[in-house]
Amino acid sequence: MTTEAAAEFESHRSRLFSLAYRILGSASEAEDVVQDTYLRWSAADPSAVRTPAAWLTKVMTNLCINQLTSARAQRELYVGPWLPEPVFTHTAAGQLGPLETAEQRESVSLALLTLMERLTPAERAVFVLREAFGHSHREITEAVGIEEAHSRQLHRRARQRLGHPQRRFDVDDAQRKKIVERFFAATLEGDVAGLEQLLADDVVAWADGGGHVTAARRPITGREKVLRYLLGLGARPEAEQVRIEFAEANGEPAAVVFVGEALLAIVVPEIHEDRVTGVRTVLNPAKLAFAAGQLA
Repeated sequence: MTTEAAAEFESHRSRLFSLAYRILGSASEAEDVVQDTYLRWSAADPSAVRTPAAWLTKVMTNLCINQLTSARAQRELYVGPWLPEPVFTHTAAGQLGPLETAEQRESVSLALLTLMERLTPAERAVFVLREAFGHSHREITEAVGIEEAHSRQLHRRARQRLGHPQRRFDVDDAQRKKIVERFFAATLEGDVAGLEQLLADDVVAWADGGGHVTAARRPITGREKVLRYLLGLGARPEAEQVRIEFAEANGEPAAVVFVGEALLAIVVPEIHEDRVTGVRTVLNPAKLAFAAGQLA
C-alpha cells in the first residue's frame, strides 16, 4: 500500500469506527471491523476506487451486517441482560464523532443502542446510515446493496419497531450531572428518602455481567424493587472499597466505579425531566476493556 493510500484510510478511520459502533453496539467488534476494512482497502486496486469514502462505507457496512448476523445467535445465549459496550465521550479522541446536539448524543445513547437490538441487521444498518449520518436513500442503496424502495421500507420498519422512546436530553447537561451525582450519593449513603425522590415510578435497572461476574440476571422494574436493589448494593461490605468518579459515557453523565485502580463497572442512569427512569450497569470485564483502554 502506498503512503497516500494509508493516509487516505486514516482520514476516514474515526468516521468508520463511529459508524461501526452504532451499527454493532460493540466497541471491540467495531475495531475489528475497521481493521478488516483496512485490510480490504490495502488489497484493493486504487484505480477502481472512484470515491474512497463511499467505497469504505460500503465495505464496512456489509462487514457489520455479516458480524451482526453471527452475533445475534451468540446474544440469544447471553447470560442476563445484554447491554452495549460503553465508550467514554469526554476524551479528546472523540471516537464517536461530534456529539454537539441532542440528536447526536441520542444516536450513541445506551438506551437507543439497546433498543436497536430489536432490529434486523439490515434494518439497523439502514437506520444508522439514515438517522445518525444523514445518508440519502440513494447513498444507502450503494452502501448496503439494495434497491432504493427497499431502503425506504427498511428505514420505515426500523422506526416502527423502535417506537417513540422518551427523549433523554430534555434537561441541560449541568442539571443531568447534578441528578446523577445526587443519585449515587443517595445510593452509597443508603438515603431512602433521597432515592424515592429521584426514582421514577416505572424505573428499570439492568446489569450486564455476562455470566462472568455477579449481576442481576433479569431487569428490575418499579421504584420499590429498584430501591431495594440499590440499597442492597450500597450496603455490601465491598462498597466501602469502591471509588467513584464521574465521566461522560455515550454522551451521558456516568459513574465510573473502581476498586483500587481496576475498573469495576460503568453505570449510566437514564434521566427524564428530574427523575431517574433507567439504570444501566456494565460489569462484564470484556465489555469494559475498551473503556479501560481509553482511561489508560
